Amino acid sequence: MIAAGGLIVLSVIAAGCGGGGGSGPKIALLLPESKTSRYESHDRPEFETKVEELCEECEIIYSNANQSTSEQQSQAEAALTKGANVLVLDAVDATAVGSVVKKANEEEVPVVSYDRLILGAKVDYYVSFDNVKVGELQGESLSAKLKEDGSPSGPIIMINGSPTDNNAKLFKQGATEVFEKEGVNVAKSYDTPDWSPDQAQNEMQQAITALGKNGFAATYAANDGTAGGAIAAMKAAGIEPASKPTTGQDAELEAIQRILVGEQFMTVYKAITPEAEAAAEIAVALAEEEEVPSGLVNGKTNNELEDVPSVLLEPIAVTKENIKDTIVKDEFWTTAEICTAPYKAACKEAGIE
Repeated sequence: MIAAGGLIVLSVIAAGCGGGGGSGPKIALLLPESKTSRYESHDRPEFETKVEELCEECEIIYSNANQSTSEQQSQAEAALTKGANVLVLDAVDATAVGSVVKKANEEEVPVVSYDRLILGAKVDYYVSFDNVKVGELQGESLSAKLKEDGSPSGPIIMINGSPTDNNAKLFKQGATEVFEKEGVNVAKSYDTPDWSPDQAQNEMQQAITALGKNGFAATYAANDGTAGGAIAAMKAAGIEPASKPTTGQDAELEAIQRILVGEQFMTVYKAITPEAEAAAEIAVALAEEEEVPSGLVNGKTNNELEDVPSVLLEPIAVTKENIKDTIVKDEFWTTAEICTAPYKAACKEAGIE
């Protein structure tokens, strides 16, 4: 049994999927979806690499829920049945996953709430970013751009994230507080089920139909997937995306490329490597029934049940001007990955090739 304050890591299981030596503790990693590219391209491999570095004999039980709450519950239960010693869980639904957390609690398996905060259930640790700050960065960047473009009050369209994701609520909270402070008018606002880019495109089409091509000055999109959907809708309506700045988040490769050519205004870069590695360090310590490394935890976050020991990392606003000093410098994406043929000229102009 892990003492109070220990971690519970919720993980996902996929048939035939796993890593590590397999003879030691079992760590389950359960991720929520694949429409956001970061989970398979960064979170999973970087978590697995760190676990294997710290614990060669550890077995990693992995799965991705593909945005299905019921699938995630089944995967987590399967991980527990397979003897997972820790669950690292990035919840599809912040509250519905509580039943799985309760089951883990009953089996004395620690749970780590990864990236998205699990609400109303007993979790041991929370590893994420300051998500209100993410929204504030988006709001501040867009507000400044509106002033620069001579439309300080907008109006804008808000394409928010999934209503079942607590992080989406925090992003929206941070951005909305900035918009209210700066006097930015929100003409239309949508919550996007499953963070679906296709749904975001539909929402944007509805907004353009209602407001007209000239009835808005910019778009707040909560992440890069929804930004891509909004930008696709603008293009389909004959609107030049560069004339209607759009925010984003996650520094997806396609978003960085859109920023370089002027289609997207900004994104929020969350350095996933330290996030994934912090979760891995906590998971290994819990799995081996050792102390969590000192200095990792830097705060507490209330999850509507208790204050959860937390590792909270700082997000960074990224525009064309600082791609080189953030994304490229950290090798989040390499120059070769970014500067493919259609983007070579833009890369050269931005000084990253």
